[in-house]
Amino acid sequence: MLSAVAGGTGVLLNNILPASVAAQSAAAEPIGNAGHYRFQIGDITATVLSDGIIGGAPNVYAGDAPEAELEEVLHRAFLPTDFMTLNLNTLLLEIDGRRILLEAGAGATMGPNGGRLFDNLQAIGLSTEDIDLIVISHTHPDHVGNLRTADGGKAFPRAIVMVPSADWAFFVEGEPDLSYMPVPPEFRQRFAANIKQSVQPFAGDIELYEAGSEIVPGLMTIAAPGHTPGMATFLVQSGSDQLLLTADLAYHPVVNIDRPWRPGPDRDQEAAATARRRIFDQAAADRTLVLGFHYPFPGLGRILRTDTGYAWVPAGWQF
Repeated sequence: MLSAVAGGTGVLLNNILPASVAAQSAAAEPIGNAGHYRFQIGDITATVLSDGIIGGAPNVYAGDAPEAELEEVLHRAFLPTDFMTLNLNTLLLEIDGRRILLEAGAGATMGPNGGRLFDNLQAIGLSTEDIDLIVISHTHPDHVGNLRTADGGKAFPRAIVMVPSADWAFFVEGEPDLSYMPVPPEFRQRFAANIKQSVQPFAGDIELYEAGSEIVPGLMTIAAPGHTPGMATFLVQSGSDQLLLTADLAYHPVVNIDRPWRPGPDRDQEAAATARRRIFDQAAADRTLVLGFHYPFPGLGRILRTDTGYAWVPAGWQF
């Protein structure tokens, strides 16, 4: 049946659909794929909203990988060996009448392919004014870039924005030393400037939280320092259903889950590795559904414990 469909789509369309509809389908212009994906966590409605993609050299995201082995692993996974694409998977939660966005996305801060969040909000019938609360896991530009409009205003005019207090102190109130990042100096300068610019519209009324605290009933933060001083992951729970958001504990399953390689942008490599093991071990033991911010859209799956480490098992698509 699969080969028949693949080899004769036009014939099948003409047999199943009226001739006029089949003709329209065959002549239709290609359109983009959906950038939103809705599912349930108990009584909580959740929607992954893509902000687009970013990316860079694979060895940035697998900082301790031997060059030849990294190239072979990428080749075996049918991925480019010279560029790694990272998705930007923000999550919208509807909890007790409030719309809560986890991560704001990159906007234009890290390349031309971010900033899709607004179109994807519109695609599900919402606007930025419908967002009540935005909770940020850590203040890197790809997580806060959409907070600021092009003219310097609040992109989400009604929203309260919450960020980890340790990240605010390090990246916003201070002048962060980013020499640990395996990127050129000019990239680091833009990176630091983009953080301050992105959060500036909310600086006067920002709400700080301590990782490990409950944000609202059904949404807990879990301390995961290392990637940044205050990074948090999120646990969403309703009844017996749970969803774990791993933020930047891993960039791509192929290099940071299926393989144990450490992300180069982790500020404290040992602390980040400890947080990764602790949280991944718990997710594997509990068989928890996981959402990876940078994993291939929609970023949902589970972490399996293996004899040598972990394996990523993507979740089946729900229609």
